[in-house]
Amino acid sequence: MPLFGAHLSINRGLHNAITAAAALGCDTLQIFTKNASQWNADPLTPDAIAQFRRAAAGSNLAHLTVHDSYLINLASPDDGLHAKSVAAFVTELERAEALGINYLVTHPGSHTGSGEEAGLARVIAGYEEVHARCAGFNVRVLIETTAGQGTALGYRFEHIATILQRAACTDRLGVCLDTCHVFAAGYALTSEADYAASFQQFDDLIGMSRLKLFHVNDSAKPFGSRVDRHAGIGLGEIGEDAFRRLVTDSRFADRPMILETPKKDDNGNEMDGVNLARLRGFAG
Repeated sequence: MPLFGAHLSINRGLHNAITAAAALGCDTLQIFTKNASQWNADPLTPDAIAQFRRAAAGSNLAHLTVHDSYLINLASPDDGLHAKSVAAFVTELERAEALGINYLVTHPGSHTGSGEEAGLARVIAGYEEVHARCAGFNVRVLIETTAGQGTALGYRFEHIATILQRAACTDRLGVCLDTCHVFAAGYALTSEADYAASFQQFDDLIGMSRLKLFHVNDSAKPFGSRVDRHAGIGLGEIGEDAFRRLVTDSRFADRPMILETPKKDDNGNEMDGVNLARLRGFAG
């Protein structure tokens, strides 16, 4: 069975996310280490780091994961924003490394009009600079597939393949596949044939060995819409069958699968436990 988990809040402290994950029966966990909508953050204190590491060591959680700030844009043609994004990404890696995190998930960024080829070149240069400044780190960067809103890169498997093929730091990179994002980007998953074809394309272009983690989300928007709106498992346009195939796919039996689905339903009921139960039920 895959390792199921959720993105959880750090509002009550980083270490309390571990406690919340354990209460949900999670096998894995994703967090932010800071406010994802702000550039700056207070440095992690030695006490906060020790508390988190102690809580993690005392849990059964594997493949602890951090998502970086939404403000970071390594694809930007603006030299000032690119440099600011590199510095912010270095900080994200430093924080993840200090906490003993396994994976740092990041979006490739948006080219904002410079074009996809130019944007990808900027992303590659950014990753190379970041990893040069973080030599010897254990945390691995996972490039996340995107829905392709606006000028976002990463909505085609070819984009990620280009980064992995050209980057000098490719051995320190992997891929996070978001089911909502790939569906919205135009990779069909609903039927058995479509599911097989989409993952075959991924394997042909990127390679399954690069796929380290899933974000498991249904899509509130239609196939090919290129709009990123998550829905609860089986409550969106993708439907239950695709998730049943995913969690029983023997190729992914050891992969972490992390929910980023809405936390509450229309009645205010907590939904992480419900969505985790659905995935476990599909997995048998």
